[in-house]
Amino acid sequence: MAAVSGSGSSQLPCAFSPKSRQYLAVCAQDGRLRIWNTDSKTLQREYVPSAHLSTTCTCLAWGPCRTVKEGPQRKRRKSEAGQVEERADLLAMGTATGSMFIYSTAKGALHCTLDCGHSGGVNCVHWHPEDNLLYSGSDDTHIIEWDLQTGKIRCKWKADRAAVTSLCVSPDGKLLLSAGHTINMWDLDTKEVYRKFTGHSTAVTTLCFATTRPPDSSGLYFLSAAAHCRLLSVWQVRKDKKDKNSVLSFTLTDEPQHIDLIASKSKDEAVKLAVVCKDGQLHFFEHFLNGPCKKPFFPSCSVQISDTSDSPVPIPLLAAALRANTQAVLLAYGNHLQPVIESVEINTAERHVCLTRDVQTNLSLSTEMTISKVKTPIVSAKSSVLVPGLPGHQAPVTGSSQGSEKRKKHVDTKEMSIEERLGGIDLSRVSTKKGASKETLSLQTDNFAVLLVQGLESNDASVINKVLQMNKDSVIKKTVARLPLPAVLPLLQELTRKLQGHPVMAVIAIKWLKAVLVHHTSYLASLPDLATQLGVLYHLIESRVKMFHKLTKLHGKLYLLMTQVATNDSSNTVGDVDHTARVVYVEESSDEDEASADEGLHEDSDHWEEEEEEDQDDEEDDTDGRTESKANGEEDMEHENESEEE
Repeated sequence: MAAVSGSGSSQLPCAFSPKSRQYLAVCAQDGRLRIWNTDSKTLQREYVPSAHLSTTCTCLAWGPCRTVKEGPQRKRRKSEAGQVEERADLLAMGTATGSMFIYSTAKGALHCTLDCGHSGGVNCVHWHPEDNLLYSGSDDTHIIEWDLQTGKIRCKWKADRAAVTSLCVSPDGKLLLSAGHTINMWDLDTKEVYRKFTGHSTAVTTLCFATTRPPDSSGLYFLSAAAHCRLLSVWQVRKDKKDKNSVLSFTLTDEPQHIDLIASKSKDEAVKLAVVCKDGQLHFFEHFLNGPCKKPFFPSCSVQISDTSDSPVPIPLLAAALRANTQAVLLAYGNHLQPVIESVEINTAERHVCLTRDVQTNLSLSTEMTISKVKTPIVSAKSSVLVPGLPGHQAPVTGSSQGSEKRKKHVDTKEMSIEERLGGIDLSRVSTKKGASKETLSLQTDNFAVLLVQGLESNDASVINKVLQMNKDSVIKKTVARLPLPAVLPLLQELTRKLQGHPVMAVIAIKWLKAVLVHHTSYLASLPDLATQLGVLYHLIESRVKMFHKLTKLHGKLYLLMTQVATNDSSNTVGDVDHTARVVYVEESSDEDEASADEGLHEDSDHWEEEEEEDQDDEEDDTDGRTESKANGEEDMEHENESEEE
């Protein structure tokens, strides 16, 4: 039995412990590692890495079960000596900075840290069947074999030209699968490539052995899944080495993010698969691996989970684990911050199964039992919650025919609707008027606070939108400061929906979000289930911030290209050409040409001397070296002229 989480993908890591499936390890959006007990449905351990905010956990892998000493224990009897219980303990976590943490669930503390191995982010980790060996693949295209007894590198080698996105060790511990551009099968004794497999056009996110047979018997099969691909490919390691193409494939509804299987030990035993896809559905497969098949296989059963509301909303599945001897399946669904764990018996004879669950009830119960000691009162849906009003609220409502005293008398008989109150308030009065007094501004902000509370309680979108369209910082701050505490969390949820909408509205929602966090941080920190409530907002901001790094890189490249183009254009521009000759060179010619040249010199000798005098006057401003050279040249020319005259 093997469980593989979608290593190298953008999904948050989540994995069940091997064999007994007693624990579920999840790394959520806040960077913390939480280990849930699947039997009691409670939080067993919680670990906060020192750099959990800046360094995200990219992959998880449970180590093989082992005997663990938790402290001083009583001496065992001779009859109990052979009954040593082995259970899952060590958990390996890879990070985006290249370091790895080994966490011990039995001790509740860090077992060791593996540093200085990878220069890039760790995409995948996988344990050797022996508990003291660990393999890791990284963006730096290398694979490292770690010795956990010493905490040092045992072997390191280059695996591919591209990043190593997935790893898997064979059940006998002799072979290692790695995926980059291609899928390579390594002999762990010699660290040489045993076989190569090609067929995926995108990064391989999952590798898993489907059989436990020896590779030389043509009965060794393994599975692979790639990013943005809705097929799960099956490969066969054959004797004749003609195994470059996959032998069959399983069809899914989306990219797989978690795979659990019960491997086949013989030809007469089928492989059982449970695949959780990115869209939150679970698919079951059962197939006898006995050679190639051209047609893709469809799931024998698909499972979805929805809530119990009038308009059902799907609840995403995070992971699933198969039981070895029973038909029960262990499911984890909901939110990564606090998943719901349930063991369900599913009738696989039905093609499609839909389970309805009340997630909010399960979350509130588990929160009260595990995280917080403060008991939250359970409020019935039929009862109404009274929120204390705002003290000192005396905002005048214009546009009504009756006075304030008459309204007070008839308040029990007829109450004005929110729409009438909103229509009676002139929102434009708070727009930036220089002559507006401070008293009027405070009254208007009181109106906004009351309207916002009423809109949130009645879930009136028109009231909320008209109030949240206010873009003035001073009005936003005073309105948020006057909000009662029970209205803060609904306002944050409404702002989260606004941030996911139109970009123009998102800009205004950011101002409101900033004001809420500045004024009500102390109240929000006191809420026990704040991580569950604000998980979507945190994930939304985190996903948008990740784009800034790519945009700055693109901006830098474009700026570099534009500056190079500008410099090339400026260097290619040619100014006005000076047509005056700097040097005149006369070649030696025949006697007739010399005679004609001598005649020309005699005729223009007077002008020649005048030109020489003018040249001397122009060149007096040059350097001393040039003046001397010119003077020497003129003397030579004068001697030549005198000889010619003679």
